[in-house]
Amino acid sequence: MKRIVCNSGPLIALGILSRLDILKSLFDEVLVPEAVRDEIARGGIKLSGLADFRQASWIKIVSLQAKSDELLLSLLDAGEAAVISLALEQKASMVLIDERKARKVARDIYGLQPIGSARILVEAKKHNLLPEISSLFQKLQREGYWIHASIVEIALQESGER
Repeated sequence: MKRIVCNSGPLIALGILSRLDILKSLFDEVLVPEAVRDEIARGGIKLSGLADFRQASWIKIVSLQAKSDELLLSLLDAGEAAVISLALEQKASMVLIDERKARKVARDIYGLQPIGSARILVEAKKHNLLPEISSLFQKLQREGYWIHASIVEIALQESGER
């Protein structure tokens, strides 16, 4: 079963695009820690994606059984730490995180497989869920959601749009 634990950034990005449904199509189970739900509820970028997130009954909000590791909390914000902690508790190997430092910690320290918003869009195109992704990256940029230009370029190359 393909499971993923999601951080707020990618959920907000997919909300900006009104395409949160992509996660439901790509994964059997989408888990979100309470700390991430709370971050999204506080607003994110211009409250982007909040309505879509609230209506996505297929997203499973999960409480952590134990407090996040002190190392995680000293390195990352509460949401990122909760994503990694929940992935470990739930034995989910994949985490959806856009922030570089959190991805590195997830991969190098905890052995998880981090992916980001760009990878989700590439996979959605590969699975014929999206006809193209270039305009979606442009929309994210216009709305204030930043993804490094080199990551966008790689995503466009992988999706055959460059």
